[in-house]
Amino acid sequence: MVRTMSFLRALISTARMVRHTPQLGAGLPPDHEVLLDAPDDRLAPALVSAALGDYERAAKVLAATRESAEWENRDRYVTRLAVFAKSRDAWLTAWLRAAPYDPDAALVRAELAVHRAWESPARAERLRETGPLIDAAADGDPRDPVPWRVALDHARGSHAPHSSFEALWEQAVQRSSHHYGCHVAALKYLSAHWYGSHRECFDFAERAAEDALPGSLVRALPLRAAFVQLLGGVPTPLQTDRIDAAADLAIELSASYGPDDPWPAEVRNLLAFVLVERGRWTAALDQFRLIGPYATSFPWICLTEDPLARFLETRDAVRIQVASATPLLRRADRSGARGH
Repeated sequence: MVRTMSFLRALISTARMVRHTPQLGAGLPPDHEVLLDAPDDRLAPALVSAALGDYERAAKVLAATRESAEWENRDRYVTRLAVFAKSRDAWLTAWLRAAPYDPDAALVRAELAVHRAWESPARAERLRETGPLIDAAADGDPRDPVPWRVALDHARGSHAPHSSFEALWEQAVQRSSHHYGCHVAALKYLSAHWYGSHRECFDFAERAAEDALPGSLVRALPLRAAFVQLLGGVPTPLQTDRIDAAADLAIELSASYGPDDPWPAEVRNLLAFVLVERGRWTAALDQFRLIGPYATSFPWICLTEDPLARFLETRDAVRIQVASATPLLRRADRSGARGH
């Protein structure tokens, strides 16, 4: 009898999956339309020009972010340009040759140097060598918090003590008290993987989220702490409560943006991952719909060398999970059936 009931449950679950999975694809772009780390309309032309060895578009974009104090955009663009320069840096070399004291070129150079040092087997030693480049970038514009985000990443990799980290953090928040990139860099330093603990990491994230303005990505900082906690092993019941609260706060933040918006895409990708880990399938499917075509490397790159494939596989798995839990006949279907 027990075996019969188990077989029936499996049969019903399969029937539900077959019936509902195609319908649950509504609002999800097909696989071939999903892009990984797609640049926005301002950055894309700069990357195309850089690929051709021309730095002028990149220079104009970064100068505009500095002059108008668009620190969040500036951080994103500098990071993307530095990652691009890791494999194709002729444009950056030409820029530095033409304008050796340009604050924007200096910032990309510092970010690139830190990226390359992180990948070196002699990471700590190589990072210490990048210190003067970070100092030069910070001197470029005293208002700019982005060099201090670079300095915080540098501090983590070079084993800087807490006192040095706190001094850098103070400089960062003086320039932009709610800068998301600086907060993420600080959160990484305070994580259990580096120089803090899960509790310290969560405490910092929750305080920052409470102080942040509505719509600020800093309100998703506890979600970052939740991700670190989930990677660290099975959470305790108390930790689970904090993880769920972080996800709920991030759902609220995500709802304040429109669908297919590239700005909160990374937060939504991270939220989808956390919701899947918590078995909150329907909420995860909602986030995949809001993500639209904007897959991001993080968090999937932490799990696989092919983040786009992992994103698509997880999205499909969520659809199947939701379909298998959906009743074979919904109320409207039953009403129609009685009418025949």
